[in-house]
Amino acid sequence: MTTINAADIREWRNRDVVDSEGHRIGVLESVYVDTATDESAMATVRIGLPTRHRLAFVPLDDAVLGPGYVKVTYPKAQVKNAPSIGTDDILPAEGEEAIFQHYGMEYRPGAGGERQLARR
Repeated sequence: MTTINAADIREWRNRDVVDSEGHRIGVLESVYVDTATDESAMATVRIGLPTRHRLAFVPLDDAVLGPGYVKVTYPKAQVKNAPSIGTDDILPAEGEEAIFQHYGMEYRPGAGGERQLARR
């Protein structure tokens, strides 16, 4: 497994994101890190019609970097139905928990209520 390091994020932007079966989901837009560990945690994938793109969130746990693509462990349909934001929007703090719930993951904000995700 190769993780997407913060220093490499620009290199991986605009690469295809595929599911475990190799089906193209969309294009990697940005990476969000876990604020507690500063490790890559989530990515936004640009999906939709050319005139109506949106950014869907997908966890990067066990993601594999290949030549020109990022393979995630979640099926295309699940990613397409994930919480999303507009291409010019930012993730509101109150929207974080819904992303984790969609993927059956535990949401762990900071002790003082700090966000769990930060965009890089």
